[in-house]
Order: sequence, then C-alpha cells, then structure tokens
Amino acid sequence: MPEQTVPTLYQWLGGIEALERLTVRFYQHVKNDELLGPVFAHMSDEHPAHVAAFLAEVLGGPAEYSARHGGHPNMIRHHLNRHLSQEQRRRWVGLLLTTADELAMPDDPEFRSALVAYLEWGSRLAVINSQPGAQVDEDAPMPRWGWGEAKGPYTG
Repeated sequence: MPEQTVPTLYQWLGGIEALERLTVRFYQHVKNDELLGPVFAHMSDEHPAHVAAFLAEVLGGPAEYSARHGGHPNMIRHHLNRHLSQEQRRRWVGLLLTTADELAMPDDPEFRSALVAYLEWGSRLAVINSQPGAQVDEDAPMPRWGWGEAKGPYTG
C-alpha cells in the first residue's frame, strides 16, 4: 500500500497564487475600512505580496520571505511602535477571513481551524510587539503552522 502524503496548509489552499489573490483583495478592503484604513494608509504597493510570502512560509510553503525580507524578526520590526489595539486586531482577522470566504478559499473545518489558530496567534503577537518598549529578538524563528499543530517561536 503506497504511503499517503499529507499536503501542507500552503498546498491545501492553492499555493502562492491563492495567497496573493487573498492579500491583494484583503488590502483593497482594508483601505476602505474606517478602523484599519488609517493603519495601512502608507503601505507600499508591494505590501500584499510581502504578506502573501510571509503567510506562505508560515503555512508550509517556500522560505522566500525569510530569504528576501529577513524572516520573523523583520515582520516583528514592522509592528514596533504601531500601538495596535485589540479592536484593530479583531477587525484584521475578521476581514481576512471574510475575504477568504469571498474568494471561495477552502472552508473545511480542519483547514479553517488551523488558519484561524495562526491568525489569532500571529495577530496577538503583532499587538504585543506594537506596544511601547517591545524589542525584536533577532534570533526569533519563523513560525510554522500545520494541521492541528503550531510551531511558533514560543511553542516549546
């Protein structure tokens, strides 16, 4: 009997093309959102592609974000002194999931629970790292998320 290979979350959702569609559409919504729009008012045109590459790596895809943009320490650096609120965090997560539904991304319970788990963890970390006094751990590993398992920097 041949061994079955379990796809990564990255493969399951459709790879980098699906993530780029998601982030482009998501940030179009963000620009029009009264709570999130001001936070991202000065984002570069490349921002959606950078976020797609980051999510790709976290969800089991290629390590392009780390190779080109400095990995998890760089992502944290982007959040320093942004003073993000829990209300903004919740809106960000909710809008991203709404956009995933809009684009008919996989909505099976196993995938969505893994995606929501990462979004909750990552967005809460972003809020923590956006507060005064937060510092970047230059050795922080890139989080890796799988089916029902977290492999983040703080998951022992």
